[in-house]
Amino acid sequence: MKATQVTLGIDIGGTNTVFGLVDSDGKRYYHNSIPTDTSKEPPKLFSNICTHVESFLEDSQFKLVGVGIGAPNANYYSGKIENPVNLDWGYVNVVDFFKKYFKVPSFVTNDANAAAIGEMKFGVARDMKNFIEITLGTGLGSGLVVNGEVVYGHDGFAGELGHVEVRENGRECGCGQKGCLETYASASGLVRTTLELLAYYRDKSSLREIQPINLTSKKVYELAIDGDKIAKKAFETTGHYLGKAFANFTAALSPEAFILYGGLANAGDILIDPTKETMEEDMMPNFKDKVKILLSGLPSDEVAVMGTAALAWHELSK
Repeated sequence: MKATQVTLGIDIGGTNTVFGLVDSDGKRYYHNSIPTDTSKEPPKLFSNICTHVESFLEDSQFKLVGVGIGAPNANYYSGKIENPVNLDWGYVNVVDFFKKYFKVPSFVTNDANAAAIGEMKFGVARDMKNFIEITLGTGLGSGLVVNGEVVYGHDGFAGELGHVEVRENGRECGCGQKGCLETYASASGLVRTTLELLAYYRDKSSLREIQPINLTSKKVYELAIDGDKIAKKAFETTGHYLGKAFANFTAALSPEAFILYGGLANAGDILIDPTKETMEEDMMPNFKDKVKILLSGLPSDEVAVMGTAALAWHELSK
């Protein structure tokens, strides 16, 4: 019986690392999750992953042909994870480790770029060659795809659209700048907007019954759906910033679509509608009514593994 070829997709997060084996059609055969080793010895984490995967492959009809890794501050060119946020690792050549261990081609990029490649191979962008993947979680990440390839720039770190300034002297961002898009258009940005609106307006709102420290984007969404004026206004404001940014990004890259995934993206139309409205209002005339805003076509619990596995398949196909 001929062995099924699979790639290993690995997503290294600040708390947990998930990994799995996926074939070229996007069928997942194996999935696992282990705590990320946040010590200064990342090889221990990598060895743990390899032991789990090797154990599964030992008695199976699968052939590993490549490895794709997603990680914060990952550099596609160097193969290294470079001073990742929330991981005290410094510079770690993760590609070299897995290439030597499994003796197959290995590749690394950040999570948003991996999601974009996953979308292109297995999701709603299968017929697209120009689109922008937007990850809406605690922050805002992005993967730029132009002519069927991710844009990495000259140093491997292109595509940080979450740190484009959308408001002069605006909110402080974790990157050290002020007014970054992710401080307004993200789960944490939505909460900050909600608290500002509660202070500015006097409308009755169930949000006032929640201690600020306990306020979450999910709660704002639930109340917005129930018709709470402040909660709805918070989503309108978030969509306004996101839409203006999308209009600007379109002028630079002319994407066919913006594809959203992540916790905040699950809000759906209550976020997409004001985003689309502002985007079209601010769009240059020659781009109007040409750019779609879509939700990810990848299962929310599989985006990380599907994206990183797709990274390996994409590179192997070159």
